[in-house]
Amino acid sequence: MLVKICGLSTPAHARTAVEAGAGAVGVVMSPRSPRHVDAVRAREVADAAHAADPDALAVLVTAELAAADAVREALAVGADAVQLHGPRYGAADLALVAAAGLAPWRAVSLADDPAPVVGAHGEDVLLLDAPAPGSGATWDLALLGGRTPAGRWLLAGGLTPANVADAVRAVQPWGVDVSSGVESSRGVKDEGLVRAFVEAALGA
Repeated sequence: MLVKICGLSTPAHARTAVEAGAGAVGVVMSPRSPRHVDAVRAREVADAAHAADPDALAVLVTAELAAADAVREALAVGADAVQLHGPRYGAADLALVAAAGLAPWRAVSLADDPAPVVGAHGEDVLLLDAPAPGSGATWDLALLGGRTPAGRWLLAGGLTPANVADAVRAVQPWGVDVSSGVESSRGVKDEGLVRAFVEAALGA
């Protein structure tokens, strides 16, 4: 089970997440997001995650940058992967990520892709999110109809320390991703909630 804590903005929170057992941390570089960070802060978060565990993944997440710009930023901040979020990105964009030696991740919702297939656009990892990513809105897992993707896919959208274990047992994802579900206020992570989320996810 890979646990990803997304939308991090401080090195301390990155260390907390990784030391708690998270295998990946996400930094958001989308200017319209309340979790957007600049390159300097993104580098600090990635460095802190790698210092806590060299095998931890630092993932640059964007829904706005062109793929080439996301790749350039990811290389500058020391990220391991680029998560391209939304239907605007296609196979050519993910190929740019892979060509740079970065792991290509694709994030969609069932509204964008009703029958998601891991690797359909060349991604290594597929993230299945709520229709409004980052909103904290919970979506109906029954919409999957018992047809979960095969392979390396992460469940996201409305997960919290209180419901992640049930969600994992219900759809058995390869991993889980959380952002707003471990925040004390919008964009501000709570270390206690981060630890509780990782514990609950791994315990499931």
